[in-house]
Amino acid sequence: MAFTQSPLPYAPDALEPHLSARTFEFHYGKHHAAYVTNLNKLTEGTTLASLPLEEVIQSTFGDSSKAGIFNNAAQVWNHSFFWSSLSPNGGGTPSGILAEKIDRSFGSFERFKDEFKTAATTQFGSGWAWLVSDAGTLKVTKTANAENPLVHNQVPLLTLDVWEHAYYIDYQNRRPDFIQTFLDSLVNWEFVAGNLPT
Repeated sequence: MAFTQSPLPYAPDALEPHLSARTFEFHYGKHHAAYVTNLNKLTEGTTLASLPLEEVIQSTFGDSSKAGIFNNAAQVWNHSFFWSSLSPNGGGTPSGILAEKIDRSFGSFERFKDEFKTAATTQFGSGWAWLVSDAGTLKVTKTANAENPLVHNQVPLLTLDVWEHAYYIDYQNRRPDFIQTFLDSLVNWEFVAGNLPT
C-alpha cells in the first residue's frame, strides 16, 4: 500500500497574510509531495512499504544504508505534523492543562516562547524546532534536516519548519520574523493540547 500525502487541514490561502498561497503551492504542492513520491519509490517492493510511517522512521534511523528512506519518511511525517500545528485562528495563548504544563516546565509562557524562538533561530541550516513531552516534562528541542523527536522516544506536541523553503517566499532571509509570526498568529494550540500524553 502506497504512502499518501495528507490533505491540508485548511485552504492554501487560509493563513494569509502570514503565509501566502504561493508558499503552500511550493511547500505543500512540491516539497511535501516530492517526499511522498520519493518514499514510495524507495520502499516499493520492500516490507517497509506496508508499515505505518512512524515504524518506517524508527526502523531506519541511524542506518546509513537506509538514509534516503529515513529522510523522506521523516519529512513526510514532519510536514503533515507541521500543517496541523498551524491554524487560521492560531496564535494567542494556550489554556487549561497545556498552559499549566508550560508554566510548570518553563516558568511562564513568555519563557517558553523565548526558548522556542532561540531554538528555531539557532538551528543552523535546515531543520525543525519542537515542543515535546519527554517523560512527562515539556521541553523545547531542535533537530537537523529530517530528524524528529520520535527517534528519541519523545512525544512531539508542536513543530516549526525552519528549512528555507518554509518561509523564503514570504520572509526572504528574515527567519526571526517568521518565527515570531508563527508564535503570535499561527500556532494551533488546540492541536498541541490534543497531543499531550494522557
